[in-house]
Amino acid sequence: MSERTEPLPILEQRRIEARVIKPIYDEMAARLGVEVARTILGAAIEKAAIAQGRSFAEAADGRLGIEGFAAIQKHWTANGALEIETIGQTGDRLDFNVTRCRYSEMYREMGLGEIGHLLSCNRDGTFCQGFDPRITLERTQTIMGGASHCDFRYSIAPNTDATDSPNP
Repeated sequence: MSERTEPLPILEQRRIEARVIKPIYDEMAARLGVEVARTILGAAIEKAAIAQGRSFAEAADGRLGIEGFAAIQKHWTANGALEIETIGQTGDRLDFNVTRCRYSEMYREMGLGEIGHLLSCNRDGTFCQGFDPRITLERTQTIMGGASHCDFRYSIAPNTDATDSPNP
């Protein structure tokens, strides 16, 4: 058996996760009700996103902040998973719009459109808590929610030294 040298693209990771999550979510919804099932699923996914952010931070060798965050975006866009219109990037901001989201398309095709935001969109801001808690996301709309595009606006508070490591 050969050793995998390239990480599995995140779109494919999410597809595998969704196949496992769907029957679990369906069972929780049947037994506990849709709202409770969504609350449980949302909380679990947020914790997983923070943990994934920490893993990416550890692998970043101290390259955090907006620059480090922008450098890892390639993992989410691999194989055309996202089509992005760049608005701009500075030392304290990263602004872009997603004009096509294959994550959203995939969840809808899998019959998970009603919880796709829990499986993907809600990860975006919480991932930052693990990667670099100084980074915040402001987003007002998503394709998953029916908008024409997702508006991602990441920032670090002014006067924050982007070289300080927030993860001890």
